[in-house]
Amino acid sequence: MKEGYVMECRNLTKKFGNFTALKQIDLKLERGRIIGLLGPNGSGKTTLIKLLNGLLVPTEGEILVNGKAPCPETKAKVSYLPDNNYLSSWMSVHQMINYYGDFYADFDKQKAYDMLANLGLDPKQRFKTMSKGMKEKVQLVLVMSRNADLYCLDEPIGGVDPATRDYILRTIITNYAEDSTVLISTHLISEVEKVLDEAIFIKQGELVRHSSVEEIRNTYNSSVDALFREEFKC
Repeated sequence: MKEGYVMECRNLTKKFGNFTALKQIDLKLERGRIIGLLGPNGSGKTTLIKLLNGLLVPTEGEILVNGKAPCPETKAKVSYLPDNNYLSSWMSVHQMINYYGDFYADFDKQKAYDMLANLGLDPKQRFKTMSKGMKEKVQLVLVMSRNADLYCLDEPIGGVDPATRDYILRTIITNYAEDSTVLISTHLISEVEKVLDEAIFIKQGELVRHSSVEEIRNTYNSSVDALFREEFKC
């Protein structure tokens, strides 16, 4: 397994004008873990993921991937699933796979086709003819077919039915390397808890908890979802 943290934040702060989206975040993510980035909508989850991917720049502090600030080298090691559709509707899934294969050196086409088959998706089908659930699956297949060090999944199960959620979570846990880390940003705690090793609670831009799921269950005699509801109740 590779050494060092896959991601580290040091006094990370991000402001948009007078609004502070993230405030003095100190955080370290180890390798080989599935981690939930958990918080209500507007808590700062997407801002953190965009900073990690180099799509935003910190106002103060720093964020490191494999010990380096976001740059072309770190972006090549991070596979990112944004919270909205980013694919061209006119393309077929087969064309998308070829596009990803040309763009990312670590993209495994065979792995992508195997995942499509397991999910019952036709590579010849055009994206625009698919249901929302099918589109979510295709986007996840493309992201998880890279051999990345860190997979950042922003709301991967939002807006789809429970059966599709199960498909998506099963695809995530069976398609990442043992020394890679998966960061799942979501407000649907009960749905993802069963696959998590660790949980990060973020509230109004502040880090309020980073614990292993086992520690939460043993210390508080509680599920992650129940503890989240208690700590975030209005």
